[in-house]
Parts: sequence; structure tokens; C-alpha cells
Amino acid sequence: MSNTHSEKQVKTCLNDIKYDVLVIGGGIAGEESALKLADMGYKVILVEKEPSIGGKMILLSKVFPTLDCAACITTPKVSETARHPNIKVHTLTEVNEITKDSSVFSVSLKKKPRYVIENDCTGCQECENVCPSITQDQFQFNLIARKAVYIPFSIANPRIALIDIENCVLCGACEKACPSNCIDFSMEEETINVQVKSVVVATGFKLFDPISIERYGYGKFKNVITSMQMERQLAPTRPFNSILRPSDGKTPDKIAYIFCTGSRDHTVGNPICSQVCCMYSTKQAQLLMGALPMADVSMYYINIRAFGKGFNEFYLQAKDMGAKYVKGKIAGITEKENGNLVLRYENISTGKITESEHDLVVLSVGLLANPEITKAFKNEKLELDALSFIQQPDIMLNPARTSINGVFVAGTATAPMDIPDTIMSAGAAASETSSYLKSLS
Repeated sequence: MSNTHSEKQVKTCLNDIKYDVLVIGGGIAGEESALKLADMGYKVILVEKEPSIGGKMILLSKVFPTLDCAACITTPKVSETARHPNIKVHTLTEVNEITKDSSVFSVSLKKKPRYVIENDCTGCQECENVCPSITQDQFQFNLIARKAVYIPFSIANPRIALIDIENCVLCGACEKACPSNCIDFSMEEETINVQVKSVVVATGFKLFDPISIERYGYGKFKNVITSMQMERQLAPTRPFNSILRPSDGKTPDKIAYIFCTGSRDHTVGNPICSQVCCMYSTKQAQLLMGALPMADVSMYYINIRAFGKGFNEFYLQAKDMGAKYVKGKIAGITEKENGNLVLRYENISTGKITESEHDLVVLSVGLLANPEITKAFKNEKLELDALSFIQQPDIMLNPARTSINGVFVAGTATAPMDIPDTIMSAGAAASETSSYLKSLS
């Protein structure tokens, strides 16, 4: 492969650029915090480890209980964040080290190479069309495949291609096809050093991996999927034109949801309620019954926790639409020759051990802490609570404060919560950050 970009290969290594605030995480909490602070006039640097900002919300179908389009809500916020004159966004970037010296945080960032010159890429996807290498698409939760050179999803921001170098065969086809001549295999990881006065941690959550619950057969039975895999099938940017089960592409007739998968379960290390599983499963049930009017949807639950405004009415609406709520905990799942699944459970209402057959099972996975960012803090420790969420020492009066003065936390980095609560938490983080910055002047 020839290298025709010598004039464009000047490695940019920013050293000790100064900002008021570092926001770690480009999901809904990070965007909200960054925008509020930027609107106050503060200079913000926002760091996101994925190739696009938007977090998990940009991948959702609709939000509960209003059934408003999730992308319609978050895409304008994503665009505003990317274009705001007071916000500098770095995607594919991780925080390596944070060291506090008096009232200044020295931050070392690692920016991974896209192998695509960002300013020149037009997002035309010609490179993707000719790429021969295929791997699983993580943004569609492995439901379909993608190319080794790709744009993450249709509404990604920035809409810039990147090369998955681990799966690239280095054939050069993308370089030859690119009309703007922006493929550059010589790119290397950059180190970016900045100084900030404060930090907002908005690193979000991790989804529970149900492979550890062997009795559910996830990873063994093709027609046992997670709620996020179903969410992608319901979203406007979905991988298929209809709802399909993975084993044979059949449209399912009998769908089962298993609530509290990885929540309220000491055996998997997550004894608390994940706050959102009952409602997002109920949302999906309503959307499924709209998309597949003849399908039966059964919801196997321990307790329904519909605590928010309009949540209980939303739950009752799903029941009125025909969703069957069965109080009982699943003991095990077995697979039949045709790919259908047999659920064995204790029906709490009758007190009997019961079996029921379904052709698709959806596991309503819970929300777990995402504590890796704590390793980046070198000379002061960012404390965690008993479940590895960021500790809030003064949750009643100053909910965004952490164990480090000048470091604040927003959204599900503190605990499981829904989208409205996440936005309120981000607003609190921005307000407390602003008060802290004013105290320094």
C-alpha cells in the first residue's frame, strides 16, 4: 500500500492545553453536564472511548412511559455537543492518568488511531462497500456482521469511518476506493496532555452478561437473547426489517421475558434492583405487540417495580394490550429440536411447578457499575461504594460530590437510574462544578 498522505501525517500531540472542566463519558449524562457548563461560559473537554458520542441512549428504540423516539431526543443533544464552541470532543479516547496538584488536575489521554484522516472523511462508506473482511457488529449487539472498515451506525457523531485493525487483512481495497484519499495506515496512538480545574465522571454503566447464569442457556441456545438485542430489533436503525429469532430467521409467535436477570440476585453479585428493567421490558412488550399483533408476550417477574410518574399506568396499559404477567422465578430453560424453548418455573399464584413453551426468550438484563475510571486517579483515590459505583459522601445535600475535591459524578456512574433521573443528576453535577469553579476565582 502506498502512502500518499505525508503532508497530513504530522502527529498532533497537545501538551498542557488548559480547560475548565474534563467530562469523562459522552453519553446522555456527559453531554448534559458538558452542555450546561459550556452554556455558562466554561471551556469543556469531553472524552469518549467509543467512536461516537451518544452513549447507550442513541441505540434505544423509544423511551418509557411516553414512547417518545429515543433517537429524536438524543440526536439534537449529540449534535449540539459536537458543535458547541466551548466543547472540545475527543472520541476513541480514554483517560490514562489524572494527577491533582493543588487546584489543578493534570490529565493524560490516549487517543486511538482511526486510520482515517478525520477532517477529510465524508462518510460516503465507499471504503466499507469494498472491504472483504467481516466481523461481528458490536453496535448491533452481534446480531449481524459489519466490515473491518465501518461507520459505527447511521446516526453516529462524528460520522467518520474507522478501521478495526484487529480484523483488517491489510488488503488496501479501502485505500484504493476512498474518493477523498483519507485512509492512513501509518497513524499511531496519540498522547494528549491537558490541564483542567475540575472533572465530571459520567462513565455510565455496564450491562450484566447473562452467560454466567447457566440455567438460562444464554450463549448456548440461539433463541435466548438479551433485552438490548431485542431493543436493537425495535429501533429505527434496526438490523432487520422485522422481528426475527436468531436460529432460523422465523418471526416469533410466543415471546417470553425473564425479569431480574442479573438483578436482585446475590449469587451473581448484584443484590439490588436495576431500576429500569421492569419498565423497559414493558415498553418492549408494547412495541412488540404493535409490530407483531398475533404474537403472545409473557412476562415472568418476581415483583413489578413501577415507581415513577406514569409507570404504573404504563404497566397496566401493557396488561390491557394483552401482555401476560406471570409471577414466578425461572428454574431452568431447555431447548427442543425445532429451536423452541421450554421454561420451567414455580407459578407463585398457583404454587405449582409449571412448564411453558416459547420460540424466543428475552433476558431483561440489569445494570452494573463501571468502575474502571478509578484506576486513572493516581495521587488521590476516587472512592467506590459497596457495589463499585462512585461513592457520594454527601448524597442529600451535594449528590454530585465525590471523595476528591473538584471531582464530580453524574448519571448511572452513581447508581442505576432511568433517563429523566440521569438528566437531573447531570444537571446537579454541572451546578456543583460551576460552584466549585467560582470558589477558585
